[in-house]
Amino acid sequence: MQSTDLGNKESGKIWHRKPSPATRDGIIVNIIHNTSDYHPKVLRFLNVAFDGTGDCLIAGDHQGNIYVFDLYGNRFNLVQRTAQACTALAFNLRRKSEFLVALADYSIKCFDTVTKELVSWMRGHESSVFSISVHASGKYAITTSSDTAQLWDLDTFQRKRKLNIRQSVGIQKVFFLPLSNTILSCFKDNSIFAWECDTLFCKYQLPAPPESSSILYKVFAVTRDGRILAAGGKSNHLHLWCLEARQLFRIIQMPTKVRAIRHLEFLPDSFDAGSNQVLGVLSQDGIMRFINIQTCKLLFEIGSLDQGISSSVISPHGRYIASIMENGSLNVYSVQALTQEINKPPLPLVKVIEDLPKKKLSSSDLKMKVTSGRVQQPAKPRGSKIQTRILKQDLTGDFESEKNELPDGLNKKRLQILLKGYGEYPTKYRMFIWRSLLQLPENHTAFSSLIDKGTHVTFLNLQKKYPIKSRKLLRVLQRTLSALAHWSVIFSDTPYLPLLAFPFVKLFQNNQLICFEVIATLIINWCQHWFEYFPNPPINILSMIENVLAFHDKELLQHFIDHDITSQLYAWPLLETVFSEVLTREEWLKLFDNIFSNHPSFLLMTVVAYNICSRVPLLNCNLKDDFEFFFHHRNNLDINVVIRQVYHLMETTPTDIHPDSMLNVFVALTKGQYPVFNQYPKFIVDYQTQERERIRNDELDYLRERQTVEDMQAEVDQQRVEDEAWYQKQELLRKAEETRREMLLQEEEKIIQQRQRLAAVKRELQVKEMHLQDAARRRFLKLQQDQQEMELRRLDDEIGRKNLTENQAAVAKEMRADADAYRRKVDLEEHMFHKLIEVGETQSQKTQKVIKENLAKAEQACLNTDWQIQSLHKQKCDDLQRNKCYQEVAKLLRENRRKEIEILNAMVEQEAKKWKEAEGKEFCLRSAKKASALSDASRKWFLKQEINAAVEHAENPCHKEEPRFQNEQEDASCLPRTSHLNDSSEMHPSTQISLNRRAVEWDTTEQNLIQKVRNLRQRLTAQARHRCQTPHLLAA
Repeated sequence: MQSTDLGNKESGKIWHRKPSPATRDGIIVNIIHNTSDYHPKVLRFLNVAFDGTGDCLIAGDHQGNIYVFDLYGNRFNLVQRTAQACTALAFNLRRKSEFLVALADYSIKCFDTVTKELVSWMRGHESSVFSISVHASGKYAITTSSDTAQLWDLDTFQRKRKLNIRQSVGIQKVFFLPLSNTILSCFKDNSIFAWECDTLFCKYQLPAPPESSSILYKVFAVTRDGRILAAGGKSNHLHLWCLEARQLFRIIQMPTKVRAIRHLEFLPDSFDAGSNQVLGVLSQDGIMRFINIQTCKLLFEIGSLDQGISSSVISPHGRYIASIMENGSLNVYSVQALTQEINKPPLPLVKVIEDLPKKKLSSSDLKMKVTSGRVQQPAKPRGSKIQTRILKQDLTGDFESEKNELPDGLNKKRLQILLKGYGEYPTKYRMFIWRSLLQLPENHTAFSSLIDKGTHVTFLNLQKKYPIKSRKLLRVLQRTLSALAHWSVIFSDTPYLPLLAFPFVKLFQNNQLICFEVIATLIINWCQHWFEYFPNPPINILSMIENVLAFHDKELLQHFIDHDITSQLYAWPLLETVFSEVLTREEWLKLFDNIFSNHPSFLLMTVVAYNICSRVPLLNCNLKDDFEFFFHHRNNLDINVVIRQVYHLMETTPTDIHPDSMLNVFVALTKGQYPVFNQYPKFIVDYQTQERERIRNDELDYLRERQTVEDMQAEVDQQRVEDEAWYQKQELLRKAEETRREMLLQEEEKIIQQRQRLAAVKRELQVKEMHLQDAARRRFLKLQQDQQEMELRRLDDEIGRKNLTENQAAVAKEMRADADAYRRKVDLEEHMFHKLIEVGETQSQKTQKVIKENLAKAEQACLNTDWQIQSLHKQKCDDLQRNKCYQEVAKLLRENRRKEIEILNAMVEQEAKKWKEAEGKEFCLRSAKKASALSDASRKWFLKQEINAAVEHAENPCHKEEPRFQNEQEDASCLPRTSHLNDSSEMHPSTQISLNRRAVEWDTTEQNLIQKVRNLRQRLTAQARHRCQTPHLLAA
């Protein structure tokens, strides 16, 4: 059998040489998964499934690692790490590279083995999914949990239907029938229904089984043609149903060893057209038996008592069987190798008688054959002796004597002969042979009564002294030791009992009854007289061993004596551990095959033989520590040599020192009730029990007092912790208060700064507003000036045009009237404009006053707050601040007075200039009025003269010509004055324009001066505000 350890590899070969499975077990390969961490551990496989071809299988362990094993290509690959245990697998989908896995979180996932990617994720179950059944077409799948079954469409991975049931009726299994469109649902009340897959119409229901053989069905199996249904449960009966006739047609009773059926699986055959005849039945003992359902014959079986099977799956073509063992490994069996004996051709009818060989065996040949395995002993006497004994036995025919007969049809002498021939019993049948040799009664009731007494008080803290990694193994060891202690009180005080029982507990951990009875039989027979000197080691037994050693190897004994090594060092460690510390598992099993098959003295002889076979390294030891190490650790020693040496000692040891003369023969345990074990000094055990009880009571009192002290200490600690927590809380509150105050101060400072910024922004807005108002007034004045200039030019043009017409005087008069009206209008508009400016200034002053009052109120509120805040911090520096502020105020006052004087001087100068300009304008106005009066008088005189001349001419046209000429000359002599007057009259509009321009310039100068006065007032206001703030600070 080949074994493959996956380790941390993600891919590799399954086997490294061509597998050749043996007929007796049929195992192709054993696959295990050990981690290579600092503390190695075995990763147990939980589920396995074959694909549609039957040459590939998929397996998942309890950590979520999923492997694909290609049996045809001899390769394995790690295809997924789900990080959680898988509860069911399916690998026969329509897309060959995809598989379904049910996980511990109740979900079902679909992965691809090629791309190793997640294909889909299906949710809907509320409990663990333990079965996945795929339709023959691969299109649908049914997932089953304890409370529901759900039908999925594998094309869309959507749930198609859901089977809801009552809580009182649970689901056992729901699955597709092979090669059909029928769904079979099996419930815990033994009801079985058949449904149509497409319509979910109930086709039929199987009737209830007969009451004479009624069992609760747990497991089911269907033949490939879907005609026969096999059902089993917690019984050794199998029910076979014909699904076509819908009736129970056969009940098969399994052997008596089968008490419950855990799994059923039909074995396919290529030539049976799907009507499978071989059924695999996995029972509670871990053995899977394959029977023919027609002939009811047992064909072959896989698994054993010590290598039990947990679950199995058979490939679709029937070539392989994949089984998950109870130790977590994965075995792949060859069906061809297992059925080789069954399928052998019949023996020929013709028999041939052969002649005897001419060469006969001589006595020397017999000696060589018998004595070839002996070490350092003469061959002839032993050979002749052995040969003689065998012949004697053959002659007397004592093989079938009543003394050597064992249960289950075995014979002790035949087993001894088999053991001497092979050196050990077959692994497959070892536990069965041991149970027969020890004649175990299997008293279930008596053992249950011992177990029901619970864990013995001595072994409550067993894990502290013996820290065993496996919790199951520790629990079984604790129960077994407690049962022994309840059986006999001596075992509760035996310190080496865990060492003695541990190898048997590890071997029989799955059957605690057998384990207990094996240890009890060992103590009664092979541990005789061990407890007579209790609590000391068995001096009498050790003396027997020392006597035998002295007879066979005096040099080694003398070496022990020279180095003060007693039998308690070279013999007792081997006995109290029954060689489990110095031998491997296989060596230990081989040794106990011989111990259980011989007289109880064989164990003592084994101790002597172990020392004799190890004499070379022991003679080289000189220190006591070296001897102790030697007898507590494994050594390089062949167990076969030791066993042969034991047989030699059994035969050559004299009767007077031979242990078998001092030990009783084997006595089996009694049936029904276990025998009373009292082979120990009762008074010592009773005294120790009383002392132990007294010590236990004292310890309980001490524990109670200590618990009281610990409670008081805990209360004190709790009070101290609470006090510390209270002080810490107060400190945190104080710090929080300080932090809060700091935050308030910071917030107030921020508010003050924000208010200051707000005041500055307001001031800037006011200045901008005043600038905008000034700009608007300037633009309006400029517009008015431009309009006046345009009107003046228009009037001048009109006057010029009117002067050129004949009605010059009328026009002039009208023009003067218009000019006067215009002037009055201009004066009125200027008066209204000045009044408007005064009203605007008044309104602006009122607005500024209101703003200043509001600003003063806000600043006063801020100052009051500042005064309240800063009054606590500036009490020590009042005088210095007050003096400094007084000096600054005096300086500001002086500066203000100087600036006010400058302003007054500038205003006086400006007033003088304005008076001068006004006087100049009045002089020009008077001159213009005089010129206008002269012009009017000249025009009146001229017209009067013309009229008079016209009258005179009308009266005397001839005589008056010369006087007219003279008058014209006189008039001509007077013309320069008139011209001058006209010029003066013509200069009047330009003079008026220059006067208007001077008025505009004066207005501009006045506006600039008003702006300067306004700026000066703002500075004075700011300084006054600062002076208002300073006295408050000084008052603080």
